[in-house]
Amino acid sequence: MRICVNYPVTTGRLVLRTAVDWERDLEPTTSTATQAWFDVDVPGHTLELKPCLRDGATVHWAKGANYVLTQYERDRGLWPYFTGNDSGHVSDVLQVAFEGVTRAVRVYHPPGYDENPLRRFPVLYMQDGKNLFFPEEAFAGNEWRVDETMDRLDRMNAIRKCVVVGIAPGDRMREYTKPGYDDYGRFVVEKLKPLVDQHVRTRPEPNATVVMGSSLGGVAALHLGWKWPHVFGRVAAMSSTFGVFDDLFERITNEPKKDILVYLDSGWPKDNFEATNAMRDLLLHKGFRLGVDLLQFSFPEGLHDEDSWAARIHLPFQFFFGRAWLAQRGDV
Repeated sequence: MRICVNYPVTTGRLVLRTAVDWERDLEPTTSTATQAWFDVDVPGHTLELKPCLRDGATVHWAKGANYVLTQYERDRGLWPYFTGNDSGHVSDVLQVAFEGVTRAVRVYHPPGYDENPLRRFPVLYMQDGKNLFFPEEAFAGNEWRVDETMDRLDRMNAIRKCVVVGIAPGDRMREYTKPGYDDYGRFVVEKLKPLVDQHVRTRPEPNATVVMGSSLGGVAALHLGWKWPHVFGRVAAMSSTFGVFDDLFERITNEPKKDILVYLDSGWPKDNFEATNAMRDLLLHKGFRLGVDLLQFSFPEGLHDEDSWAARIHLPFQFFFGRAWLAQRGDV
């Protein structure tokens, strides 16, 4: 099996160490200043391995958990880093103004972002930005633990790393409902996303741009994805209040199917369960396919609160950024 390790080598050379013999270097078959290709045998169903940077007699091991290669691995690219810690970091608050409204934004950068400049990242735009990262900012002190969940999934080798942009609304009720969500969407599309793409190493294409929210924020997310599918190719709407302060049922019924992936979920019995099921069935009627471009889950006793959303955000994260999901869709 052939895998590629991507890293800008300035001194030394890239090698692999594997569980077959952790003390022996596996040399690349071909290499450049930024890539090293290795032919790897997987003796069983899986093989643990780690990129290393050999500089003379010194071996620097890549940070983070060991990579686990499976016998039929489809995702064969690695982007290691060798310094710093193995947790991502969240930016200070950035104030972004658009048409007289200023909104607070924070950006999560994944582990290794600063060290390995070869890699560009998909971006997840999340509503209710104050509830995502820090308990002192979140509603009732309960945050979604987005950065911790991203870091954990990365250590599990479950996902491809991504950048997360958390957006705090100026007026939540207006910006996440009709007609205000049109102006809010224009802020994200015309101001925020170009700013992020300019200053962060992003993959700007729609199949690498996700918009996500819960409750009214989920309504706003689906609105953005449905109205601007050439910008947001993936949408996650959790516990969403479809049909109350929006026109999504009417628009989706009357407009052509959009080329987007959609994740829906809700708790039961009092977490917009019926509205979510109705939206699922409408999307299926429009031609979406469960397990392909639509994923939907219902959670017994799931509540309409930050703790419940924090407990299950790993599901949309894996649907959109999971290694196997991406390989299946050809998005790696």
